[in-house]
Amino acid sequence: MFFVDWFMSEVNAFSHWLTHIGLQAFVDHYAWIVPTCQSLHFIGRALLMSGIALFDLRTLGMGKGLRLAPLFGKLVPLAVVGFAINLVTGLLLFAGAPYMFGHNLAFGYKMLFIVLAGVNALLYPITGVQRKVEALGPNDDAPVSAKVICGASLFLWIGVMFWGRMLPFIGNSF
Repeated sequence: MFFVDWFMSEVNAFSHWLTHIGLQAFVDHYAWIVPTCQSLHFIGRALLMSGIALFDLRTLGMGKGLRLAPLFGKLVPLAVVGFAINLVTGLLLFAGAPYMFGHNLAFGYKMLFIVLAGVNALLYPITGVQRKVEALGPNDDAPVSAKVICGASLFLWIGVMFWGRMLPFIGNSF
């Protein structure tokens, strides 16, 4: 319960700051910002999920004829671009209606899943799993540690999408 109260307090403080600096007024003033951000957020999600899902699924054993190192080098930058698009557009969407999210359970879970997905992504290079996976050739099986990280990655990012989609339905925000 402490975490939930703390999180809601921080979201409300951030909401107040966004209103104070005028970002909410800016988003409200231009009617095209919200639909544009929603469209770009969808594109960002597609880039993020395609990059992550293709790499994670290969690591889990699908498409074994593909080498993992080149996939990592090409798909991870795609996912990072998608995440950057979503970070900017998500901030603008949040700024347009900042007080709508502080009490929304779905928003809290979405943010939790994003943080956990980020921590999980950091485990990949920090634990040395990335070096092991880059050394694999086509048809080689990834180590169990890589499969656990990639399985968790898929679960967490699908969770981010689920909780994002539940925003209008859980928490009486909209």
